Amino acid sequence: MDVIRQLEAEQMKSELPDFGPGDTVRAWLKVVEGGKERLQAFEGVCLTRNRRGSLRESMTLRKISHGVGVERTVLVHSPRLDRVEVVRRGIVRRARLYYLRDKIGKDARVKERRV
Repeated sequence: MDVIRQLEAEQMKSELPDFGPGDTVRAWLKVVEGGKERLQAFEGVCLTRNRRGSLRESMTLRKISHGVGVERTVLVHSPRLDRVEVVRRGIVRRARLYYLRDKIGKDARVKERRV
């Protein structure tokens, strides 16, 4: 069992910024098209962070694209994820922001935390 934990520890990313639900995050993902690989940004509000501290940790990001809500679940320690940037911090009072799925327009905004 210790061998598995050691292998997982080697694969975990250490340079992740501190972010959580309500924060607007830009995730740079490696996309393969044909034989070429490029970086593509997905910027949205973080709805959840699941399994924190584990190799299987994931985050769910949501954005509105051309009037349609788009959600993407990204594995935080995946080799496909290049880097994560925190664009803005949000004020929220719960760990899962699934209620944002039912909101439209200005209702779907999260207040920004001023530092």
